[in-house]
Amino acid sequence: MSVGLTLTYLTTKVPNFAHGSLVTLGAYTCFSLLKIDHLDPYASLPVSFVLGGAVAVAMYGIVLRPLARRGASVVSLMIATFAVDIVFIGIFGIYSDYLTSAFGIPDAKLFFALSSFDFTVGGVQGVVLVAPAAVVAITVGLFLALTRTSFGIAMRATVENPNLAKTIGINTEVIYLVSWFAAGGLAAVAGNFYVLWQPGEPDVGSQLLVAMFAGSILGGLKSIYGALAGGLMVGAGEILITTFGSQLLGSWVVSYEPGIPLLVMIVALLFFPGGVTSIDWRGLAARMRT
Repeated sequence: MSVGLTLTYLTTKVPNFAHGSLVTLGAYTCFSLLKIDHLDPYASLPVSFVLGGAVAVAMYGIVLRPLARRGASVVSLMIATFAVDIVFIGIFGIYSDYLTSAFGIPDAKLFFALSSFDFTVGGVQGVVLVAPAAVVAITVGLFLALTRTSFGIAMRATVENPNLAKTIGINTEVIYLVSWFAAGGLAAVAGNFYVLWQPGEPDVGSQLLVAMFAGSILGGLKSIYGALAGGLMVGAGEILITTFGSQLLGSWVVSYEPGIPLLVMIVALLFFPGGVTSIDWRGLAARMRT
């Protein structure tokens, strides 16, 4: 989720508050294909990616690009994405009612995790193995695409200086569309994985928005690899703090789990506003040895 959010911010400099709805889209794609067509949750991953990418491109092309061409500020574009997110939540609510009325699916509005449809290996649920493997594959794929292809080099040039990139003949609009497609696809894939572990509902992705931004900000908002590190740190922080906190202080700590990403984001901004990628780790290690 954080990687896609960082990718769109890197290219178009717009904080996308509708990114959570793209996660919800992946969740409902997995749920719908499973309930209606009895498709394996992992077989729906390509469908989620394409749908998420297409919707993200449509959002950029229909809403954000026209506003940017009219001179809208970054704040205005950010508010526009927030409005889009509200619209999406309504659409998903209508869609869940449609699933119930047309296909007789009673739990479409709030469905349990689809873990019973997942495979297990040695008592370990499949998503625990497949999701990290997917993260590794995505990381390697992004690294090769950005460093070993002419399109990746053009994308990096657009991120560094869009005006100069246009001057040397790079079609920056194509770069923006591809980045939004990739970001939307990654968000939807994350949603597809998410409902194998957690329940889903029309605003499930929007509820995760703070955690996504926390991961991106912790990564520095300027590095895809930083977003990966930030997302892992936020996720691990949620689990560790709630697990050990509930053991030491009681089960009431679990109810404050949604606030942990916000706490992480505040600490990150206070101590290293440039994110973990801005820290001089070698210098820090040298000072600690001294």
